[in-house]
Amino acid sequence: MDKRGLSERDICTKFITPALREAGWDEMLQIREEVGFTKGRIIVRGKLVTRGRAKRADYILYFKPNIPIALIEAKDNNHSVGHGIQQGLDYAATLDIPFVFSSNGDGFVFHDRTGRSTPVEANLALNAFPSPADLWARYRAWKGLDAEAEQIVLQDYFDDGSGKAPRYYQVNAVNAAIEAIAKGRDRVLLVMATGTGKTYTAFQIIWRLWKAGRKKRILFLADRNVLIDQTMVNDFRPFGPAMAKLSTKCQDH
Repeated sequence: MDKRGLSERDICTKFITPALREAGWDEMLQIREEVGFTKGRIIVRGKLVTRGRAKRADYILYFKPNIPIALIEAKDNNHSVGHGIQQGLDYAATLDIPFVFSSNGDGFVFHDRTGRSTPVEANLALNAFPSPADLWARYRAWKGLDAEAEQIVLQDYFDDGSGKAPRYYQVNAVNAAIEAIAKGRDRVLLVMATGTGKTYTAFQIIWRLWKAGRKKRILFLADRNVLIDQTMVNDFRPFGPAMAKLSTKCQDH
């Protein structure tokens, strides 16, 4: 087979995905292909409004759903094995993914964004892709997670079966907050713009801490009763009878 006559998609199907499968990655749970994560910048020129090019990663690998740890950029075999590494690094910086790979079907170039590998960038044979356990061990060491913290970090996200998935920046926020709390930090500040899903993000953080048994009582504050009411019947509904609404009334003395 002449690889140079194959398309990028053929390279993925015939070489990269089989290499991942051989390394122990689960195609249904841990491998996602052609993952779009932005729709492109909105560009305004006078009265004309257009969108820039959308960003799409060829592969994102997850240790567990919504816990991404590696990204692969694929190129056809007319490019070098490392041709996609810079693009992969750019995407990984946005997605907060530590391990980046590039491949043209001949092998892989591996770049460790944590800086803990020596060398930071290395060539790997096609049959030498790291296993999920290997990359998770590197991730755990980088984050300094002990066994107790790891159990919290690996607590599942809430999934209502609808197929709704958090946006990439929500995943970044939730995972960063959970990791910080798991390691003992008691003050964490997340700043998110209007319309970016702050309540949903807060729900996933609270859900994972609650299900992991790390926090048994959690206080959610809002400046108006109507916001609390909306939250209880919408995003926070899965908590059911475990929720209680507290209110105070100001009195003149």
